[in-house]
Amino acid sequence: MSAQAPIPVVVNGAAGKMGREVVKAVAAAPDMNLVGAVDRNPAIQGQDIGELAGIDALEVPVVNDLQATLVLATQERQPPVMVDFTHPDSIYENIRAAIAYGVRPVVGTTGLSPEQIADLADFADKASVGVAIVPNFSIGIVLLQQAAIRASQYFDHVEIIELHHNQKADAPSGTAIQTAQLLEELGKPFNPPSVTETEKLPGARGTKTEEGIRIHSVRLPGLIAHQEVIFGAPGQIYTLRHDTSDRACYMPGVLLAIRQILQLKSLIYGLEKLL
Repeated sequence: MSAQAPIPVVVNGAAGKMGREVVKAVAAAPDMNLVGAVDRNPAIQGQDIGELAGIDALEVPVVNDLQATLVLATQERQPPVMVDFTHPDSIYENIRAAIAYGVRPVVGTTGLSPEQIADLADFADKASVGVAIVPNFSIGIVLLQQAAIRASQYFDHVEIIELHHNQKADAPSGTAIQTAQLLEELGKPFNPPSVTETEKLPGARGTKTEEGIRIHSVRLPGLIAHQEVIFGAPGQIYTLRHDTSDRACYMPGVLLAIRQILQLKSLIYGLEKLL
């Protein structure tokens, strides 16, 4: 990689909390070059994204035109990558636009429906463009999920609790949904009922997947991102928990995805597909 031109990277949602971490990580990576910073916040248009992220000026102004930024990125010597941490309302169109211009999307924004992911996978296949949709870029979460898959072979009762900051727009989190999906790939039902449950307040028992896994969402200021997978059996409880104390923990996974996406020609879902 060192003998080649650096990977051109566009960060969409660059001024958000995750976006600024990505800007700092990409700026520090010797094999990458930040070529675009897109953000919808009107108060920061034209400002240098490096200074906004708390590092030296990068001579990359914040703009609010994603498509124009993608077009400019395609003029670089290497295939460009778009890292997206924006909002569930816009993520589907953002990914479609990137694929249409031949820009590889690395997506941390959650909230896509299964139908939207299937449509994007089909579009990526036809365009032969790699896409990485990653609900959680933490290596620790991947390890937790792998441990949960192993435990689910021996436990029939499991519930998931996910806790996030109160600015997260979607619930349950993409990570919790993905964790449940991984457990359900075993093809067995979970949480066989012992009694007929009655919710005195709707939603008291959280949401329920097709295979019976309960997911509970907590939203509070002071949290970043946390998840528990709790298994139960007569006489024992087995709890797996991952806590995030700094968003910098996601950056090794983001940089890994940026480097690996250039080798892909289709859509992958989950960081474990790149490890």
